[in-house]
Amino acid sequence: MNYSKINNITGWLCFFIATTTYILTLEPSVSFWDCGEFIASALKMQVVHQPGAPLFLMIQRFFSLFAGGDLKQVAYFMNVGSAVASGATILFLFWTITAFARKMFVKSGEELTTAQLISVMGAGAVGALAYTFSDSFWFSAVESEVYALSSLFTAIVVWGIMKWEANADEPRADRWLLFIAYIMGLSIGIHLLNLLTIPAIAFVYYFKKTDKPTTSGIFKTGLIGILILAVIQYGIIQYLVSGGAYFDLFFVNTLGLGFGTGVLVFALLVIGLLVWAIRYSIQHQKKILNLALLSTVLIIFGYASFSMIVIRAKADPNLNNSDPDNAFAFLSYLNREQYGDRPLLFGPNYNSEKTNLTEGKTLYRKGAEKYEVAGNKTDYEYDRTTLFPRMFSDDSRHVEYYKDMMGFDDSHFPGFFDNVGWLMKYQIGSMYMRYFFWNFVGRQNDDQGQGSIYEGQWLSGIKPIDAIFLGDQKNLPPTIVESKAYNRFFFLPLIIGIIGAVWHFKRNQKDAGIVGLLFFFTGIAIVLYLNQKPLEPRERDYAYVGSFYAFAIWIGLGVLAIKEWVFKKLSPAQGAIGATVICLFCAPVIMAAQGWDDHDRSTKMVAHDIAVDYLQSCAPNAILFTYGDNDTYPLWYAQEVENIRPDIRLVNLSLFDTDWYINGMKRKQNESAPLPITMNESQYVQGVRDVMYYQDYKLEGSVELKNIVQVLLSDNDEDKVPLQNGSKENFIPTKNFKLTVNPADVIKTGTVSAADASKIAPELLWTYNKGYVTKGTLAFFDILAHNDWKRPIYFASTVPSEQFNGLDKYLYNEGLALRLLPLKADTSSQSAELLNTPVLYNNVMNKFVWGNIKNASYLDPQSSDDISIFANVFNNTISGLLREGKIAEAKKAVDKYYEVMPTRFYGMRSMMGTYFMAENLYVLGETARANALIQKSADFIQKELSYLADVSASKNRLVGEQNVRLGLSFLNQMARTTTDQKQAKLAEQLTNQFKALEMRFGQFYGQMQGQ
Repeated sequence: MNYSKINNITGWLCFFIATTTYILTLEPSVSFWDCGEFIASALKMQVVHQPGAPLFLMIQRFFSLFAGGDLKQVAYFMNVGSAVASGATILFLFWTITAFARKMFVKSGEELTTAQLISVMGAGAVGALAYTFSDSFWFSAVESEVYALSSLFTAIVVWGIMKWEANADEPRADRWLLFIAYIMGLSIGIHLLNLLTIPAIAFVYYFKKTDKPTTSGIFKTGLIGILILAVIQYGIIQYLVSGGAYFDLFFVNTLGLGFGTGVLVFALLVIGLLVWAIRYSIQHQKKILNLALLSTVLIIFGYASFSMIVIRAKADPNLNNSDPDNAFAFLSYLNREQYGDRPLLFGPNYNSEKTNLTEGKTLYRKGAEKYEVAGNKTDYEYDRTTLFPRMFSDDSRHVEYYKDMMGFDDSHFPGFFDNVGWLMKYQIGSMYMRYFFWNFVGRQNDDQGQGSIYEGQWLSGIKPIDAIFLGDQKNLPPTIVESKAYNRFFFLPLIIGIIGAVWHFKRNQKDAGIVGLLFFFTGIAIVLYLNQKPLEPRERDYAYVGSFYAFAIWIGLGVLAIKEWVFKKLSPAQGAIGATVICLFCAPVIMAAQGWDDHDRSTKMVAHDIAVDYLQSCAPNAILFTYGDNDTYPLWYAQEVENIRPDIRLVNLSLFDTDWYINGMKRKQNESAPLPITMNESQYVQGVRDVMYYQDYKLEGSVELKNIVQVLLSDNDEDKVPLQNGSKENFIPTKNFKLTVNPADVIKTGTVSAADASKIAPELLWTYNKGYVTKGTLAFFDILAHNDWKRPIYFASTVPSEQFNGLDKYLYNEGLALRLLPLKADTSSQSAELLNTPVLYNNVMNKFVWGNIKNASYLDPQSSDDISIFANVFNNTISGLLREGKIAEAKKAVDKYYEVMPTRFYGMRSMMGTYFMAENLYVLGETARANALIQKSADFIQKELSYLADVSASKNRLVGEQNVRLGLSFLNQMARTTTDQKQAKLAEQLTNQFKALEMRFGQFYGQMQGQ
């Protein structure tokens, strides 16, 4: 059997292993974060968040067809799409590694010996399977996100350039370069990460076409590669659309033609220019020019998948992010303008003072007949700036983080070297190398890491080495040893990869340099470009999988190095087999064995079920205000895909400040009628009423909310205040609001039963809690003022309290949502939280589903965090029932808790919920159960804090202060509770535990006091 057949068969075998792995471990329904939005949008061809992923949506729509009309299976088959794409990535990685490995033995056209063939296949299998079971890639492979498909396109491009290199001397070999250009164009419709392969591709071309590379040639090639990347990123992706937009501006506003005319003319000019240029290159035998022009055309062809965005935006689907139905809205969409900018080369530090506000380019919006000016892009000027600003955010949380990690006092102004220090310590150290080590060294647990050494860190399993970096590791706590992400690779995959890299550079510097460039541009270069702020809401390792892909090539080549260096005394065939077997066990096998349990999401339904619970918390035809990704995207999925509670109108408060989102709220969606928003579009379009500030007019009493809305919408200059630029803007003259309540309306709509009519408040009185009003808040006031209690209004329980706009004392918990109810304050209740206990109890016992959190083989970090949300629901239900004297119902709720809630602790937050349950159990008289939970919680705290005490002592500084404070506080509270419950023996034990731990942390008491 010849090389080609063996190479193909072995490659497809790796594909089968990878794809089977991913299908067996994929999530059966929707996952958290962007997945819900992507699945919902793919099914109905809707518009996702900026900058879009149209080709991804179209491909996922194809996979949804395998569901056969079963809406509950749509998410599963879209997840299968990611699994298949990831398996195909492994296939092309295998072929890429074997292409590099084969070049180490023979030239093109020559045959390999049997020993060489075994070595090459072994290298491909080891590298490809190591990447198969790498942490970050595996995570993306089992959910419907763009990164699996993006990785496939990256793998195809790298494989494609290797095919070109192998056939470069043959006629028509440049068709491979055109193929690569088209694949790159298509990849733009998935994710831009694929473009980062361009510098490496440029060097493959240069080394193949140049017999004797020179330093200047290498330097020029690097610049050309970066230039091509910039031309595609900015010239094609952005400026091509920008040119069309400004052509349209001229044709519409100056010539009076219809919207889109200028875009059409611009497109015809571009097409004509390209056709003329291609003909010129053919006629004059300009081969390089012809190749460049054809590549440009093919990139544009691929990029044309974005036409789907505009086409679907014009149809006004339910999910229509940014509504990019015209040239300027589409340009803003592609430029990700809603996310703002970050400085790269020059800019402010976190403590630079703003001195001036400057106006930049004019912003346009689509009007009725012409484009209208929506304002100007603004930038701040600062009193001091710095070169290479990495610590630029002035968010108070970020500022404290900068100062704490870097040891700065309040007066210090970071310079260039300080910013480089932050880059190395946090942006590279914590937000890249930590992830790199997760994949090839091992992992501590899957807690969200924010720079501490006790959560979310790498860990090898070799305790003496781990102790050098992470402190004393003798007594690892439950959050590590009981975590399924406690993966120990003992540095073995990393060592094989380093051996492979060193060997590669010794044997073939050109090829090794190409892999090195791929490794750099898909890793460190992204770190430099993203310039991440601290305290990211989630781990960002998925952004660097291209870098891990490149390192997997070196893991594969490590087989050849080990065969050459270690097995010299064996026959070539025996050495090849031995090296392959050893490397298989030291990389893919150990990675699969350690990683399977923390990537097996096959029994988890948390994202799906918590979305159902949010919706089921609401009464019919409700308006539910949400805030973040994970209390919105899964709910979009539930409504748009499975048609669960289509009567509810979801309103994401983070998007509510945009005109396009308010427009969508004024239209019918699914079975939800338009929201009662009385504002005209002209009153809230982009650039109008973006922000209106508070000016205290010393008004007595509270002002009716309808009057506040009228003042904010007034076009009368007397209702406006002058601004520094000479314009005038609306304002709020008071923060004391009221909403008069008509009891008849409240009873008629079922908001409050007739039996509770005496509890209805004559008016809602509250103090607005901000110093400004945005157009989203104005829209909320408009809804509240004109709803007349016809539709129930809820806030998701995860919405930050500042978004309640001061209405906290009228929000009643009904499960995972807080309902606005016009009730008088219950002065007899001592509870900090208002509960609608009958509804809450019914939801818990009859409506809610629990995501299989008790028996799921694995819970990802977001799912395990949601255990605390569920525990809070149970504790609220039981405590509410106890206050109302409903003991039997409370006991049923307790039994439900034990039936569905997991027994292990995932962290201090889940321990807290267990303690509060124990308090309820004491009240119920279930002392044995309560004691067991208290004992279990105390044991957990003991182990966690003992570990932190060990680490703190070895590092000679307090580590994990927040957990130390929390653990000691709860342990002390448990001792008091058990004393009050006359559990003398348990109370004495807890008191002794508390005192012993307090003594262990005594040497750090000053640090705890000072912070």
